[in-house]
Amino acid sequence: MMKKLLIGLFALSVNLLPNTVFAAGPSVDLMKANNDITDQPSLQRGAKLFMNYCLGCHQMQYQRYERTFRDIGIPTEVGLEQLIFDGSKVGSHITNAIEKDDAAKWFGAAPPDLTLVARVRGSDWIYTYLKSFYKDESRPFGVNNIVFPSVGMPHVLQELQGVPTAITEEVTEHGHTVTKIVGTQTDGSGELSDDEYDDAVRDLTNFLEYVGEPSRLESEALGIKVIGFLIILFILAFMLKKEYWRDVH
Repeated sequence: MMKKLLIGLFALSVNLLPNTVFAAGPSVDLMKANNDITDQPSLQRGAKLFMNYCLGCHQMQYQRYERTFRDIGIPTEVGLEQLIFDGSKVGSHITNAIEKDDAAKWFGAAPPDLTLVARVRGSDWIYTYLKSFYKDESRPFGVNNIVFPSVGMPHVLQELQGVPTAITEEVTEHGHTVTKIVGTQTDGSGELSDDEYDDAVRDLTNFLEYVGEPSRLESEALGIKVIGFLIILFILAFMLKKEYWRDVH
């Protein structure tokens, strides 16, 4: 009976998890995102990147514009003017108008919702993924990805990065010499320098991590206050204890 129950729970968890979890690429060394969700300017820049480059295909159906603007310090009127492009109300969820069936035809699968992608994948994975596209004419969109081979997604940030090409080297694996992709390099045609592009990807990663757990900002702020209170309480209790024991001695 217990065995059947465990099998049933496993099957249910598989159905509930996003499909992208099981579309993992080869084992690669992930780069460190080194992002900071308390950095509001970074979160604001990341939100701008997401709304301009990602929202056309990827939704955040569990996150509202209003909550986002409030948490990351964007005035409502500025958010309405610069970050909402489809006439949605500020209290609406962050969604788009793309039909799933149409998206599946165009991309091979409907683009996943990105509300929880950072919690499923991790920030380092997202950061590395966005820096790992390279030119591949054999693919429908002309690009491939080191972290997620044969991904059905265009390199939406290419105008910022430039055209990336693969860096390869000959390695020996299991007694055979194979050509392995070890990195990428750009042709310099992007709007940003390499360092600026790294910062932009870090900002976008930062925003995605925040969206995955919006209450974390409040929790961390509350945690600091609680720790401060406990320190003050400890000092007062210690002083009171000394006062009582002085009379005892």
